[in-house]
Amino acid sequence: MHHPSFRPLLILIAFISLVSLPKSTFASAQDDPQAPLVVDIQYTDLDDLTFFAARFDVWEVDRKLSTLKAMITQADYQQLIAAGYHIEIDLPNTALVNTPLKSLPGQRSGISGYPCYRTVEETYASAESIAASHPELATWSSIGESWEKGNSGGAEGYDLMVLKLTNSATAGDKPKIFIMSALHARELATAELNTRFAEYLVDNYGVNADVTWLLDYHEIHLLLQANPDGRKHAEGGSLWRKNTNEAYCSSTPDDRGADLNRNFPFKWGGLGASSNECDETYSGPIALSEPESSSISDYVIAQFPDQRGDDDNDPAPDDATGIFIDLHSFGGLVLWPYGFDTTSTAPEPNKTQLQTLGRKLAFFNAYSPDQANVGSYPASGASDDFAYGTLGIAAYTFELGGNAFFQDCLTFTDTILPDNLNALIYAAKVARTPYMTPSGPDALDLAVSPYPVAFNHQFTFSATIDDQRYQNSNGFEPTQVITAAEYSIDQPLWEAGVTSFPLLPIDGVFNEKEEAVSASVSTLGLSPGQHILFVHGQDADGNWGAVSAIFFRVDYAVYFPLAMH
Repeated sequence: MHHPSFRPLLILIAFISLVSLPKSTFASAQDDPQAPLVVDIQYTDLDDLTFFAARFDVWEVDRKLSTLKAMITQADYQQLIAAGYHIEIDLPNTALVNTPLKSLPGQRSGISGYPCYRTVEETYASAESIAASHPELATWSSIGESWEKGNSGGAEGYDLMVLKLTNSATAGDKPKIFIMSALHARELATAELNTRFAEYLVDNYGVNADVTWLLDYHEIHLLLQANPDGRKHAEGGSLWRKNTNEAYCSSTPDDRGADLNRNFPFKWGGLGASSNECDETYSGPIALSEPESSSISDYVIAQFPDQRGDDDNDPAPDDATGIFIDLHSFGGLVLWPYGFDTTSTAPEPNKTQLQTLGRKLAFFNAYSPDQANVGSYPASGASDDFAYGTLGIAAYTFELGGNAFFQDCLTFTDTILPDNLNALIYAAKVARTPYMTPSGPDALDLAVSPYPVAFNHQFTFSATIDDQRYQNSNGFEPTQVITAAEYSIDQPLWEAGVTSFPLLPIDGVFNEKEEAVSASVSTLGLSPGQHILFVHGQDADGNWGAVSAIFFRVDYAVYFPLAMH
């Protein structure tokens, strides 16, 4: 706490900030003790941060500056000032949370004022359309019911629906990635990113070689609206976070519900979660008390094997499979377990392996990669701790970039969407062995020449193998020189019995962390039509990196130009 002698000055500073608010906002804050204010608070230590995380609606934390952004009431504001905290009011966000949503002129779809974000119904309609238009690639199925549907006889509320993407014609045991969004209802960008990821995949199947092999050989499970009841409230302009369970905080209905990201069973009820029903981080009376979190837990457990022992210090094996991603906003972070207290880390070697993949994912979206209880604040009962702690899955939370829960559409379409599409594609690529593959180099800049290639002739394939693509804002990831690269045609490099061919460094020697490689590829024995070439590289530590692919076409007409006449 601050020394009492500073309190009069702090009160004066706060008063000056408060009277600078727009007149209508100031009147609301002055007259209503429950009026929302968005503030930046200077906290003192981890105990202080943990208290705020459990008690208040914390939006963002800067651990380096010991500041946090939170939405509090006028009554909270006065109490914190009296206790000696330094507080600055965030005027733009305070005005925003006190301004009703309005549709833009001519707006016919999307959330009022935010046409880039689909409503729950529009999200579901888009997913239904994907499944109907691409039955060989997509299924749309219920995994449970929301609280309102289960408590209204089905008259209100929603099913929790998962969009599963995979080529059903390709048999075999496929690695899986599970991505969910909008667990916190107000975080508008998350569900839209997840939905557009699905659309990108099905639209580019057969067009983009990487997308094609991902859907041929992987399963991608997308829970687009993890908290649809709460999301429906947020669509009306409320910064609704929790589900809408009316059994909690019934005296103040706008604060009812449980925080679904504090309701998962691993380390439930600890730091960063509240036992007060009206708090934004209320964890529920018991773990998995809420139908949404219970359905998610059941589904994840049904999809992924248990690959980790019961003790907190039991690591998952190096060849463990599967990735779990929970999309949140905002803050620009890639976080991994543990987050349930202020000190615990994932056991070795998973601690290092989770960090490696986290830094790789953050390379694509340029976010800050960190362990959850270091990069943010403690949060017990969270989804990513559950996925890793219970099953050993490589689990991550993305706090999407931007500066608001109701993020403007320009920032979403120009920055959040393109940056994170690449991160999600990479995550899907390494889902087979997420604790091994991210340590290896990436294969990029794939090219074939000529295109198409003549039947029974040769073409040149080239690529760049790079071992340096990590986000190093929080420590430096070890990298090595490239020592090998190889390719295969039509059969993936990871399959048993595949015939692979070497790629050679263009400068004649493997001695750099980034190498240009090439090979002369024969089409002898290949049928006319489209083929796929897979490639990956290896570094000096023996790590093979993620596979990339490119299409090439063999054409009779190129070799026999008169054959078509």
